Amino acid sequence: MAGKIVILGVFVADTAYRAARQPRMGETILGQSFVLGPGGKGSNQSVAAAQAGGDVHFITRLGDDAFADMARDTWARAGVTPEITLDPQSYTGAAYIFVEDGTGNNAIIIAPGAAARISCDDVDAQAALISGAAVFVTQLEQPMAAAHRALAIARRGGVRTILNPAPAAAISDEMLALCDIVTPNETEAEGITGIAVTDIETARQAAAALLARGAGAAIITLGENGALYHDHTQTVHVAAFNAGAVVETTGAGDAFNGGLATALAEGQNPIAAVRFGCATAAISVTRPGTAPSMPSRTEIEALLARW
Repeated sequence: MAGKIVILGVFVADTAYRAARQPRMGETILGQSFVLGPGGKGSNQSVAAAQAGGDVHFITRLGDDAFADMARDTWARAGVTPEITLDPQSYTGAAYIFVEDGTGNNAIIIAPGAAARISCDDVDAQAALISGAAVFVTQLEQPMAAAHRALAIARRGGVRTILNPAPAAAISDEMLALCDIVTPNETEAEGITGIAVTDIETARQAAAALLARGAGAAIITLGENGALYHDHTQTVHVAAFNAGAVVETTGAGDAFNGGLATALAEGQNPIAAVRFGCATAAISVTRPGTAPSMPSRTEIEALLARW
């Protein structure tokens, strides 16, 4: 029987506007479209893991507002168990995303709201849940201190720990030493190690640098080139899957991490888990959106069976 997956992270409501250009200060213009949807790396990863078949508990902080209702509806549809600190003194986070119609270029403002107030006290309140998990996952969108505390609790409980270091930030060796697996993409790997990841060999070098600083293993996600797994005994490149025409890559990393966590919680070996994560991501990019693009277990297994 698979064990629990506990994820600490952030939910924000993505508000995406498309127009020919951004308005100047004091100006109002008409846009071409508007889309409102769920976002936040931790939330997206929770949805991906649950839809892939995981028993997922998501720790976060929300305001008491309509965007919090959106978060709960998103998790209910996916089968995620929310572990929420309600913060009526703040608000549920939101992101303003402007997309330039002619080029697809974007400009983003994120107001994390209550999620920026996730604290070590919030984490300590969930210590029993974290310690009882099979796999614990976190990222760097919530305050670093909370992520560090949660990784320490998980490590003391013998839980397998995954850090998705996104967005890239300075990470202490002490924090890396609490991570069984670190999962940066090429850009994040360069930001943390200083090694530009341009091919499989430089991905291996960046992964080795992360292990030298204390991580147990590193997975460098490589977009259309799959992922590289590296630990103290093996280096394995897992090729990407072709699930169809790419529609949108936003959320692919979250899909990978959610799929990876589910496979590991089921006892799959690391290479099989990386393949499972790659298949999850491959399906997600054939659909628009982030949480709405996450595939079901049936879809993932069908893709794996074809490759």
